[in-house]
Amino acid sequence: MTTGRPTRVRTHRRVRSRTARVLLALVAVVALIATALVVVPMLRPPGPRPLFQLPVSCGETWQLSTYPGHDDYDVDLFPTDGEAWGRPVLASYAGTVTVAGVNGSVGGRNPGNPEGPRGRGGGYWVKIDHGGKWETQYLHLLEPPLVRKGQRVAQGDQIGRLGSTGNSGAPHLHYEQRRGWDKVETHFDGEPSGITTDEREHIVKRTSNNCQPG
Repeated sequence: MTTGRPTRVRTHRRVRSRTARVLLALVAVVALIATALVVVPMLRPPGPRPLFQLPVSCGETWQLSTYPGHDDYDVDLFPTDGEAWGRPVLASYAGTVTVAGVNGSVGGRNPGNPEGPRGRGGGYWVKIDHGGKWETQYLHLLEPPLVRKGQRVAQGDQIGRLGSTGNSGAPHLHYEQRRGWDKVETHFDGEPSGITTDEREHIVKRTSNNCQPG
């Protein structure tokens, strides 16, 4: 005589199996949509280059440089006059902050201990999305950024202070301009910097036109 129990067990198993398949399909669809939201915008052609300005105070002259092994298109900025520590770092164009935190580790270099232990990576840093697939990055800031993720900034707004956190040997600002996934030659006030390769040392001087209206 049969009790019918095996049939019910098989029925329950079929229901659980169908439920699991439906859940897996839903997860796959959600993952596909999330991927599309990230990838599809990056496949669009970039917009026109914004009129980036030097990320330092109006009228100041700074040294822009690179050196062998620094990585193509990366620019280190040093003031030509006065104390470097704590100088204002400004947004070089309007946009939205996408990162404001620590890249790697901070280390122990500061005005009171300039020869302290190095950290790793970029230390305190900021990334700004300017739209049209254009982005700027600001590394080695002295202290936690003065802006937060999601904050809208105008050109010339102060986002931090110049320091030597992360893997840095002296107070300076490491700066990058990016188009989509690629770093590109930095332009300031419509003029190319000339820094395109890290095969040799390259130094130029530029005066900032990052000035507030009026």
